Amino acid sequence: MPLARRAVAEAVGTAMLLAAVVGSGIMGERLAAGNAAIALLANSIATGAALLALILAFGPSPARTSIRR
Repeated sequence: MPLARRAVAEAVGTAMLLAAVVGSGIMGERLAAGNAAIALLANSIATGAALLALILAFGPSPARTSIRR
Protein backbone atom coordinates (compact mmCIF):
# COMPACT_ATOMS: atom_id res chain seq x y z
CA MET A 1 0.00 0.00 0.00
CA PRO A 2 1.49 3.37 -0.97
CA LEU A 3 2.51 5.80 1.74
CA ALA A 4 -0.02 8.46 0.66
CA ARG A 5 -2.89 6.00 0.88
CA ARG A 6 -1.80 4.84 4.33
CA ALA A 7 -1.51 8.44 5.50
CA VAL A 8 -5.02 9.26 4.28
CA ALA A 9 -6.42 6.14 5.95
CA GLU A 10 -4.68 7.06 9.20
CA ALA A 11 -6.03 10.62 9.03
CA VAL A 12 -9.60 9.45 8.36
CA GLY A 13 -9.46 6.94 11.22
CA THR A 14 -8.02 9.53 13.58
CA ALA A 15 -10.70 12.07 12.63
CA MET A 16 -13.47 9.53 13.21
CA LEU A 17 -12.04 8.53 16.59
CA LEU A 18 -11.69 12.18 17.59
CA ALA A 19 -15.32 12.83 16.64
CA ALA A 20 -16.40 9.79 18.66
CA VAL A 21 -14.44 10.90 21.74
CA VAL A 22 -15.79 14.46 21.60
CA GLY A 23 -19.32 13.21 20.97
CA SER A 24 -19.16 10.74 23.82
CA GLY A 25 -17.94 13.48 26.15
CA ILE A 26 -20.89 15.68 25.22
CA MET A 27 -23.27 12.74 25.59
CA GLY A 28 -21.82 11.84 29.00
CA GLU A 29 -22.21 15.37 30.31
CA ARG A 30 -25.83 15.59 29.16
CA LEU A 31 -26.79 12.20 30.59
CA ALA A 32 -24.98 12.61 33.92
CA ALA A 33 -26.76 15.74 35.19
CA GLY A 34 -23.78 16.74 37.30
CA ASN A 35 -22.69 13.25 38.43
CA ALA A 36 -19.06 12.93 37.34
CA ALA A 37 -18.91 9.15 37.82
CA ILE A 38 -21.84 8.54 35.47
CA ALA A 39 -20.36 10.96 32.92
CA LEU A 40 -17.02 9.12 33.00
CA LEU A 41 -18.70 5.73 32.71
CA ALA A 42 -20.85 6.79 29.76
CA ASN A 43 -17.86 8.42 28.08
CA SER A 44 -15.61 5.38 28.46
CA ILE A 45 -18.26 2.90 27.26
CA ALA A 46 -19.11 5.00 24.20
CA THR A 47 -15.43 5.60 23.36
CA GLY A 48 -14.63 1.90 23.69
CA ALA A 49 -17.55 0.94 21.46
CA ALA A 50 -16.52 3.49 18.83
CA LEU A 51 -12.92 2.27 18.91
CA LEU A 52 -14.06 -1.33 18.50
CA ALA A 53 -16.30 -0.36 15.58
CA LEU A 54 -13.44 1.48 13.87
CA ILE A 55 -11.04 -1.43 14.36
CA LEU A 56 -13.54 -3.91 12.94
CA ALA A 57 -14.45 -1.62 10.04
CA PHE A 58 -10.95 -0.57 8.99
CA GLY A 59 -8.81 -3.45 10.19
CA PRO A 60 -7.36 -5.88 7.67
CA SER A 61 -9.73 -8.62 6.60
CA PRO A 62 -8.51 -12.24 6.57
CA ALA A 63 -9.01 -12.42 2.79
CA ARG A 64 -6.73 -9.45 2.15
CA THR A 65 -4.01 -10.65 4.51
CA SER A 66 -3.88 -14.14 2.97
CA ILE A 67 -3.27 -12.69 -0.52
CA ARG A 68 -0.09 -10.95 0.65
CA ARG A 69 1.63 -14.17 1.65
